[in-house]
Amino acid sequence: MIHLIGGGGHCKVVIDALLAGGADRGGLRVRDGRPEMQGAEVLGVTVDCPEIDERLSGQAVHVAVGANAVRARLFLAAEAAGARPVAVRHPSASLSPLARIGDGAFVGALAVVGPGAVVGRNVIVNHGAVVEHDSRIGDHAFIGANAALGGGVTIGERATVGPGAVVPTGRTVGPGAVVAPGAVVSRDLQSDETWPDAKAPGGSCNA
Repeated sequence: MIHLIGGGGHCKVVIDALLAGGADRGGLRVRDGRPEMQGAEVLGVTVDCPEIDERLSGQAVHVAVGANAVRARLFLAAEAAGARPVAVRHPSASLSPLARIGDGAFVGALAVVGPGAVVGRNVIVNHGAVVEHDSRIGDHAFIGANAALGGGVTIGERATVGPGAVVPTGRTVGPGAVVAPGAVVSRDLQSDETWPDAKAPGGSCNA
């Protein structure tokens, strides 16, 4: 049994990946903190409440929440409850055998993770994203659909690289920093920085 924490949109993406990989719906359970979700279904998988309790001790779990801060909080709470985080990858994703994928990470359909890359714990590498050789992604970070990380890129913990964004070879995106959708990073970013800077001339967080 794999318990999926969170019954929102990203949960559907995770269920889709598991089913594509041969999992049976009977071996999945969604856990959600909203009482009104009790007994509901997400893509045919039954929802149970609350999202985390003592019943998770020793159980396989995957936190299926897109928002970094919430995903990190639930991941750490699940670990504290004795749960065992498991990574999920879509079978169409291309993962080098020389890459390392952390506990609880998600790698979506058609994503590519190159040799020497390190994907941290509880990270999302969404559909079609490319993580080139020797890049490192810190725990609880988010790499959006069709984003591209060049070789040797460093992404800090809880950072966000939006859909379609590009982080060129060797660049660093600091912890908690946010790269807007479609943006191209032209310098290293500090912790909690947003790129492009909406306050700068011509800057826009909607790039």
